[in-house]
Amino acid sequence: MDFKDLTHKVVKLTEKVGEFIAIERQNFDSSKIEYKGLNDLVSYVDKTAEKKLVEGLTTLLPEAGFIGEEGTNKPSQNGLTWIIDPLDGTTNFIHGVPIFSISIALVSENDYCLGVVREVNLNECFYAWKDGGAFMNGSPIHVSMQTNLKSGLIATGFPYYDFEKMPQYINILKGMMEGSHGLRRMGSAAVDLAYVACGRFEGFFEYNLNPWDVAGGGIIVKEAGGIVSTFSNNDSYIEDREIIAAAPSIHKEMQSIIYKKWNS
Repeated sequence: MDFKDLTHKVVKLTEKVGEFIAIERQNFDSSKIEYKGLNDLVSYVDKTAEKKLVEGLTTLLPEAGFIGEEGTNKPSQNGLTWIIDPLDGTTNFIHGVPIFSISIALVSENDYCLGVVREVNLNECFYAWKDGGAFMNGSPIHVSMQTNLKSGLIATGFPYYDFEKMPQYINILKGMMEGSHGLRRMGSAAVDLAYVACGRFEGFFEYNLNPWDVAGGGIIVKEAGGIVSTFSNNDSYIEDREIIAAAPSIHKEMQSIIYKKWNS
């Protein structure tokens, strides 16, 4: 299968769906917000965007399965599965904060095939395919060349419903604040990962994430030369719902701090 060609077709699809999301943001009706759980918001925009993505991706690969944030689940008939988040950063979207994205990954049973993240507001599309490198709007991208955490800008996210390990997380935040240029909380894990891939952030970490939050961006970081792992430094970051993504020279230092404080 030609994953390069397929990736470019997915990029085109996200452009169309991104235009829909941008238009809806201008006229958004906040009375139509729904709650899936504590602080877990969804709107008709998320649901409609997912429907449009599923329709387009099914046309490209009819036998592929789906794992979607808004309930699209379909078993694969060919060993390939799309993992999609139609609107990563829904809370930002609802409040009018201009940081939200579309995230798409295509994975096989044992490996990744492609990833696409479109940041809707800046119209920046980050994408990569297996062994093809990573790109943003047609230009190659690479993770940061910084050689130490002290010179790095780090992104994270805050838990919004599971606060059991909050003390450990606060300790990690303290360690990162003291050991880097600073921390940023953008509100979209997919954007955080895309920004690691292009060197805007030296690293990103978070826990309690779902597959659709990190699958697409994780692929892009890897193809941009970065390392993606769990807090324990294994590669099951999707299954374990915790992630560190960083430039190689930064990852080891980040992982060491996070692992010690997470398990203290």
